Amino acid sequence: MAERMIVIGGDAAGMSAASQARRRRRDRSDLEIVAFERGHFTSYSACGIPYWVSGLVEERDELISRDPQTFRDDFGIEVRTRHEVTAVDLDRREVIARDLDGGGEVRAGFDTLVYATGASPVQPDWARDDVSGVFGVQTLDDGAALIDWLEREPRPRRAVVVGGGYVGVEMAEALVQRGLSVQLVEQADQPMSTVDPDMGELVADAMRATGIGVRTGLTVTGLEERDGRISAVVTDEGPVPADVVVLGLGVRPNTALAEAAGLPIGPSGAVRTDRRMRVPGVPGVWAAGDCVESLHRVSGMPVHIPLGTHANKQGRVAGINIGGGYATFPGVIGTAVTKVCELEVGRTGLRERDALDAGFEFVTVLAQSTNRAGYYPGAREMTVKLIAERPSGRLLGAQIVGWSEAAKRIDALAVALWNGMTVDEMTALDLGYAPPYAPVWDPVLIAARKAVDALAAAM
Repeated sequence: MAERMIVIGGDAAGMSAASQARRRRRDRSDLEIVAFERGHFTSYSACGIPYWVSGLVEERDELISRDPQTFRDDFGIEVRTRHEVTAVDLDRREVIARDLDGGGEVRAGFDTLVYATGASPVQPDWARDDVSGVFGVQTLDDGAALIDWLEREPRPRRAVVVGGGYVGVEMAEALVQRGLSVQLVEQADQPMSTVDPDMGELVADAMRATGIGVRTGLTVTGLEERDGRISAVVTDEGPVPADVVVLGLGVRPNTALAEAAGLPIGPSGAVRTDRRMRVPGVPGVWAAGDCVESLHRVSGMPVHIPLGTHANKQGRVAGINIGGGYATFPGVIGTAVTKVCELEVGRTGLRERDALDAGFEFVTVLAQSTNRAGYYPGAREMTVKLIAERPSGRLLGAQIVGWSEAAKRIDALAVALWNGMTVDEMTALDLGYAPPYAPVWDPVLIAARKAVDALAAAM
């Protein structure tokens, strides 16, 4: 009898695991793979939704890597879309799923289970379901619903984005590009809390310069509606008029099924796994993606950092191991990039508050430079921030805010961080130089030199 592998979740982590397991165990009579997905789509780019909403990506299907039929035909993976798993019974070794379209209940036994439920958007109490015009943007269905609202008469003119994280700033840009007047409302004192306040302020200034209203330090308390349609977002400083509201309040790991089944939950609130993505103490159960916690390679602490890059890698590791190979997931350092209009933002490693929480002594430096040789047309400002351990000089974290060619420079800093380099060692990095791409001293090198000087002054 064939072994059966059940996957809960049909996006990055789950389908990467399924695909890798199939590649290593090609005999379809030896391993049956069934994936349950509550949505309509598999293996799609949720990160691309803001660019679909803006019109930069014209068609929804451009965001889909592989559809369910492709998985069936090319991989022999049975994908049951619109099936929501409602329970995992570890004693019976089966999952229970609800058919969202046809009705009824499905029970499926498993030998191997991959828990890849992803993350759930933070949904505050005031985000009422009975008010039309309020949207999250986590799935393709969410994106389609928002686009339909934006194109429906009377067409919205005023947008409010609640939350200033990655999704919030990207959606603010998307709505500006569609011609709407946009206000971004953020409870914290700055947008982009993934960077330090001084760098977040640069982001806020740039957003305001593009015409986006940035309202920080505001707490949303409710919604106002007129004839069932959104008319304003209510804050502790008064209402903010809106014809459409987009929620960008972040996500939390989707662990409801895991907790009910008795799977271990780590201090970050996500599912615990070992380095091979096995759930400890539960034979035959694996987990990957935005629902699991990872080891931070710099702080040594368990963290929940939901990124598609991590999900794909973790799913691949799980699938290799399930298929009989050997692979481990080495941890994360939280490298991420985004942009808002022309401004680019990159970060990796620890922020100042992270370094304090982890017990490091450190110095920080800000270095201003340009993305190209100063005399070359198109040269624009760039700010690089480095956090270095004192007295060792080991790089602990880095952030970049600037214009063209800024964000991807974070990759050089991420590689240095990953490999435990000191800022002194970084000053000798052999980085590419040509006037159209960098000054003679690249901004990364200028920041490293400045950090070396700061360490010497702190001795």
